[in-house]
Amino acid sequence: MQNPGAPLAGRRKAVGKIQIGSRSAAPFADRREAGRLPAREFERFRADRPVVLGIPRGVVVVAAAVADHLGAELDIVLSRKIGAPGNPELAIGAIAEDGRLFLDEFLARRTGASQAFISREQERQLAEIGRRVALFRKVRPKVPLLNRVVIVVDDGLATGATMQAALWAARRDRPHSTVAAVPVGAMDTVDRLSESADEFVCLRVPEDFGAVGRFYRDFDQVEDEEVLALLKRHATAG
Repeated sequence: MQNPGAPLAGRRKAVGKIQIGSRSAAPFADRREAGRLPAREFERFRADRPVVLGIPRGVVVVAAAVADHLGAELDIVLSRKIGAPGNPELAIGAIAEDGRLFLDEFLARRTGASQAFISREQERQLAEIGRRVALFRKVRPKVPLLNRVVIVVDDGLATGATMQAALWAARRDRPHSTVAAVPVGAMDTVDRLSESADEFVCLRVPEDFGAVGRFYRDFDQVEDEEVLALLKRHATAG
C-alpha cells in the first residue's frame, strides 16, 4: 500500500502537465499539513524564489505553509465564489478581483440561477473583495508578479470555480509561469482547470470526492485576524 503522506517524487502519474500524487482519500490533519506535503514537489522552484498566492481566508494558511517550506514570498489573490440559489455552498461560478466572471452555465441552468440573481451575487461578491483589499493590503502590499514563478494554492477542489478565478487573476499580471497546487481535488475539475495553468499539482485525487471538508480532520473557519498575522509575518520577513 502506498504511503499517502510520502513525497510525490517517484510515484506520481503525469497526465500532460497534470501531476497526481495518489488516489488516496486519507484526510489531512489540518491546512498546515496540507500545505507542507505538496510543497515538497516545488523544490525545483526554490532558487527562483516564487510567489505563493492564497485565496483568503482559509487557503492562506495552506499557502503560508508552502511559502515557509520554500522560503518564498506570500501574497493573496482575491476571488469569490458565486453560490447557487438556496445553496450558497454549491459554486456555480466565481468573480475575480478585476470583475471578470467565471460561470458554469450548465450548473447555473440546473440550479435555476437567473441572470438577475447572478448579477446581484456578482455585485455582492465584488463588494466583499473590495473590503478585503482595504483590509489585507494595509499589511501586505501587492507583490508584483511580472516574470515571476507564481504558485496558486487552494485547500481543495470540488467545482473549482474560485480557483479558476484566482488563476485568471494571477495570469493577468503576466508571470513567467503559473503553477496550480492543491492538496486534494476531483479529477474532472483538476483536468478542466489544468488548461488555465502551466502546471497543475494535486497530491490526492480520490475516486469519490464529495465536499472538501471531509478530507481534513480539522477544517475550522479561519478568521481575518489569522490571515493578517500570516501576511504581516511574511511582509516583515521579505
